[in-house]
Amino acid sequence: MSESDIRSAERTLIAGTWAITAGALLYSVLTVTPLVRSVSPSGWEWTAPILPLVVDAAVIIVVKLDAVIARLGGKSGTWPVLLRWMTGLMTLALNVGNSALHRDWVGMAVHSVAPLLLIVTAEAGLSYRRAITAALSRIAQEQATAVERERAQREAQQRKAREEREREQARRQEEEQQARDHAARVERERAQREETRLAAEREHALAVERERTAREQAERAAALEQEKAAREFTARMERERAEREASERRRQEQRADEERRERAEREEQERRRAERARQSEHAAAVAPSSGRRVVRAAKVEGTAQRVVTAVVMDNEFAGLTMDKAEEALFELYFAARETSTYEDWEQDPLARPGGEFCGSNLGRRLGRSSTSGRTKVKPKFERWYQERTAADSRELVGAH
Repeated sequence: MSESDIRSAERTLIAGTWAITAGALLYSVLTVTPLVRSVSPSGWEWTAPILPLVVDAAVIIVVKLDAVIARLGGKSGTWPVLLRWMTGLMTLALNVGNSALHRDWVGMAVHSVAPLLLIVTAEAGLSYRRAITAALSRIAQEQATAVERERAQREAQQRKAREEREREQARRQEEEQQARDHAARVERERAQREETRLAAEREHALAVERERTAREQAERAAALEQEKAAREFTARMERERAEREASERRRQEQRADEERRERAEREEQERRRAERARQSEHAAAVAPSSGRRVVRAAKVEGTAQRVVTAVVMDNEFAGLTMDKAEEALFELYFAARETSTYEDWEQDPLARPGGEFCGSNLGRRLGRSSTSGRTKVKPKFERWYQERTAADSRELVGAH
C-alpha cells in the first residue's frame, strides 16, 4: 500500500474509535446515572451524573494519549496500561451494576456490550496505530532510501557528467594548446621567412643605394666639371663684353662731349637771338604776357637756324650722373621747344609719340622705362621749362 492509502485507513480508524467512544460514553452516562442516583443519599441525587462523566473523561484521556504515543512509535509504560484497564473495568462494572443487583443476566449482557466494545476498540486501536506507525516509518524509510538512492544516482550522474566535461575541457585545452603551439610555430617560421626576405631586400636596397650614390657622385663630378667650364666660358664672355662696353662707353663719352659742346654753342646763339628779340620788342616790357610774345617771335625768327640733333637711344649720356644727364637732356628739350613753330608744343612731331622728345623717348634716353619718362621726366621738364621762361620774362621786364 501507498502512504496515502495507509493514512486514509488511519483516518478511518480514528473516526471509528471516536464514534465508538462517544456512543459508549453517552450510553454509559445514561446507564450509570440511575444506578448512582439510587445509591446516593437523599438530596444528593443531582450528583449522579458526575461519576460517569469522570470515568468517561478518563476514558477520553486514555484513548487520546494512547493514540498519540502509538503514533509516535513509543510505549506508554505500566501506569497508562493500568489506567486504561481500570477505566475500562470501571465502565463495565458501572454499566452492568444495576442489572447485577437485580440478577438480570440479560441486562448485564446488554449493558456490557458498550464497555467491552470500548475496551477492545482501545486495545485494537492501539495495535492498529502501532502497525500504521511502523508501516509509515517503513514507507518513510523506504522513501528516504529511494530519495537517497536517487540522490546518489543523481550525484553519480552529475559526477560522471562533470568528469566527462572535465575530460572534454582538458581535451579542448590540449587541442587549443596544440593549435596555439602550431600557430606559434607557423608564425615563427613566417617571421623567419619575413626577416630573411627583409634582409635580402635591405641588401638589395643597399646595393641599389650604393650604385645610385656612385652614379650621383659621378654625375655631380661631371656637373661640376661642366659648371666649371661654363663659369670659365661665362667669365671669358663677361670680360670680352666688359671690354666692348668700356670701349663703347669711351666712344659714347667722346660723342656726348662733342654734342654737349655743340648744344652749348647753339644755346648761346639762341640766347643771343632771344636777347635781341626781347630788346627789339619794347611793348613786351609793359606786361608779363609780352614776354611770351617775344619768345614766340624769337621762335619764328630762329626757325631758319633750328638745329635738332639725332636721338641716341642707348648710353647717350654715359659717364654722367643722373642729375647731369637730366640737365643735359633738358637743354636739348628746351632748345627744341623754343625753336618749335607750333603754337601747341604737343602737336610738334618732336613731342608727339615716337618723336625725339616724347615722354617715352625721354625716359629711354635717360636709361629708364617708357612709363617713368611719361609720368616723371616729361612733367619735370615741363616744370623746368615754365620756371625758366618765367625767369627770363622777369629779367626782361627788369631790364626795361
